[in-house]
Amino acid sequence: MSSVTVLLLSFVLSVTGLGIFIWSLRRNMFGNNFEAASVIFSTGEIGRVEDPSATSDQREGLQRVMVDGGKVAIDPTLADRFRQELADRIKADQSTAYVCFVFLACAIIWLVLASVFGLISSIKLHYPEFLTQHEWLTFGRTRTLHLNMVAYGWCPMAAFGIAIWMLPRLLKTPLFGGRFALLGCMLWNAGLIAGLGSIAVGINDGLEWLEIPWQVSILLVIGGALIALPLVFTLVNRKVDHLYVSIWYMGAALFWFPVLYLVGKLPAVHFGVEQATMNWWFGHNVLGLYYTPIALASVYYFLPKIIGRPIQSYNLSLIGFWALAFFYGQVGGHHLVGGPVPHWLITLSIVQSMMMIIPVLAFSVNQHLTMRGHFKTMYYSPTLRFIVLGAMMYTVSSVEGSFEALRSINTVAHFTHFTVAHAHIGLYAFFSIVMFGAIYFAMPRIMSWEWPHPKLIVAHFWLVVSGIAIYAIALSIGGWQQGLAMLDANRPFMESVLVSLPYLEARTLGGTLMTLGHLVFAVHFTQMALRYGRRRIGPALLHERRIQPELSPVAGA
Repeated sequence: MSSVTVLLLSFVLSVTGLGIFIWSLRRNMFGNNFEAASVIFSTGEIGRVEDPSATSDQREGLQRVMVDGGKVAIDPTLADRFRQELADRIKADQSTAYVCFVFLACAIIWLVLASVFGLISSIKLHYPEFLTQHEWLTFGRTRTLHLNMVAYGWCPMAAFGIAIWMLPRLLKTPLFGGRFALLGCMLWNAGLIAGLGSIAVGINDGLEWLEIPWQVSILLVIGGALIALPLVFTLVNRKVDHLYVSIWYMGAALFWFPVLYLVGKLPAVHFGVEQATMNWWFGHNVLGLYYTPIALASVYYFLPKIIGRPIQSYNLSLIGFWALAFFYGQVGGHHLVGGPVPHWLITLSIVQSMMMIIPVLAFSVNQHLTMRGHFKTMYYSPTLRFIVLGAMMYTVSSVEGSFEALRSINTVAHFTHFTVAHAHIGLYAFFSIVMFGAIYFAMPRIMSWEWPHPKLIVAHFWLVVSGIAIYAIALSIGGWQQGLAMLDANRPFMESVLVSLPYLEARTLGGTLMTLGHLVFAVHFTQMALRYGRRRIGPALLHERRIQPELSPVAGA
């Protein structure tokens, strides 16, 4: 198949999609499907703000921002129905409390360990003599340990924990089969520990993102299957007819990941060029078809819940989901531009990378319209700060990734620190920051305890935000200069190394700030888990504001 044929078929597909888009506009499919978008709220709950990580005084301020005068109009005849639905939600939260706590505790541990190994690896890039007395502390192993702790420790543990917590709420039924999830969590972590040990002693499969030996990966596969069982059981026993868009994203992610991992880890199947193609098919898809859907599901749930209003366009959210599912599958091929792979495969990957702008814009426009007129709520809500910032970074990382796939840009950015910056914008600035916000929202419901020190939430936010900003900006600039230096035949290769050194030092500064933020987060999480400190009445907000509205938001919802 020639490149011209691929481009022609893609053009036909784009025109067809545009026709469907115009037809949907004429059918008013992008209107506010209020009933479908409102299923995450209980009776009479729309108009009530909810942020368990905020102080009571500031939640009143948040309510005042959302509703003029702080009043919420509720039909008194629906009071009994509201109380019953609220009781059902509390039962759902109780059924997931222990399971979710175990997953999130594991996530925090892996986050701290991954941060330490990532910082060590960063220092080694501009100070190679740092910690060289042991083989397992060489750059090749510490960097690989960091990657696997993030990819299979922090990220999936946080994703599983938040998904297990959200699903019973969305399906309005208790969690079924929680013991399977706990057993799966144990097997997953046992496999990860064994895999990290293998990497530390120099035994790995030699593929990025797939370094853990396939014999050990069997534990991850079995553990992942067990973790998915309660989600399936709960879905079968749901008490709702309509499946909210977050369930579509979570269900798809939990289906896509085992398929990706099994194909990637099949032994004695992939060789040579085919192996490289498979490697980046997996490496890119695990980000776009597992981590991304879980994070988007969280944004679609937590953002409207916090501000007390449904998403602007429910149909637009579904278009974003199906466009992601349709276009993302072959995006990873653009990492092989210039390699010994079929020309048409690279072209297809570039086209699909550009087509990914469609679901990104669908999500971004929807979230902006939902928040329009309510951005002041971020002044009060710490959860909303993390969620909205993470959602914005999804737009930034995705659009940057689409253009980075173009040959003209890829020629400069490929094999440079620019790609590292892009990866961290996606997996950290987007996914991880959304997970931080989700954990701040969920933990008070899991523990039946408020966050003990609201100022630590502020410290965590600014440390990680300033850290990732320094990290991403420095590596983007330094990586681009590195790429230009490597393309100049009149400049020696070492010049491309020297030009990047100041930016690598800035990378370490950013990484240090992020690591400090993670330590603050871990300490605060531990204090909450141990119910340490003076118990506060009411959740924690970023700014205190004494307001006495006529009707306060319902607590404990």
